[in-house]
Amino acid sequence: MSPRPKALFAMREEHLALLFPAPLLRRLDTLADIDVAVVAERFDDPRVALADVEILITGWGCPPIDEALLAAAPRLRAVLHAAGSVKGMISPAWWERGLLVSSAAEANAVPVAEYTVGAILLAGKGVFALNQRYRRERSFTLAKIEPGIGNNGRTVGIVGASRIGRKVLELLAPYDLDLCLYDPYTRVPGVRQESLEELLRRSDIVSLHAPATPETEHMLDRARLALMPDGAVLINTARGSLVDTDALVSELKSGRLSAVLDVTEPEPLQPDSPLFDLPNAFLTPHIAGSHGNELSRMGAVALDELERLIAGLPLAHQVTHEDLDRVA
Repeated sequence: MSPRPKALFAMREEHLALLFPAPLLRRLDTLADIDVAVVAERFDDPRVALADVEILITGWGCPPIDEALLAAAPRLRAVLHAAGSVKGMISPAWWERGLLVSSAAEANAVPVAEYTVGAILLAGKGVFALNQRYRRERSFTLAKIEPGIGNNGRTVGIVGASRIGRKVLELLAPYDLDLCLYDPYTRVPGVRQESLEELLRRSDIVSLHAPATPETEHMLDRARLALMPDGAVLINTARGSLVDTDALVSELKSGRLSAVLDVTEPEPLQPDSPLFDLPNAFLTPHIAGSHGNELSRMGAVALDELERLIAGLPLAHQVTHEDLDRVA
């Protein structure tokens, strides 16, 4: 690979300035020959010259990297994805040629874990229900002690030892919480491992961090949601398909459970979804991942990987074809 390889941005043009603010663009200019005025939202854009491109620096909105692109870009050697999942973006032809892919999913895990920890602590304190009550009653008594709330000894179940799940466990370690984990493939030292059914029975708060695969589709179905104790809270920042939405709505309508949902099935929800009106469903519009100034963290990871490529070093965040079955 040449000392300053030819590179191309492929992403939504509106994201470029957030992923690569001026200091990162200056750093990029020392590493690669790249025209920052050309961002490929389509590879058939007449401004886009592919023949000499060695590296694609991609983000959300990258066009499919398929046979047609590989034919038009014969020197292409690597995709450095300044975002999370590469599923659906990279075609089988890419993997068949043994080309390199890197993802900034590790950096994107940070804000998701931070959101999750905030939601867990607020849920344990009863904030979501008490917010609704205060809005309704518009008064409270200072001397009244709220029973049944607090995070001292609260049991929190983490479903999935993904990079986000592990980060959540790491961030929760200093708190006086009883942490447990379900993951059929991975163990985390120092964290109690349980079956999914036992975790659901024991946990006051359950947080989902498993990938969307055929095995995990509706892993929280009607029968498993029924295992959760009265008053428990479900948090989903992973994928909406992990939860049977109709079954969850039934539990929420009964008042037995509460939920904090950053992802849903479908996504976005239909405008008439009952989840919008249920007081015990706290919804956010898929914002747990990187937004605003958090995007530059992923841009920096992509540039770190570019430096490794140029130096002939292994990628720190390489994604292989085999990884796709177990990542989000």
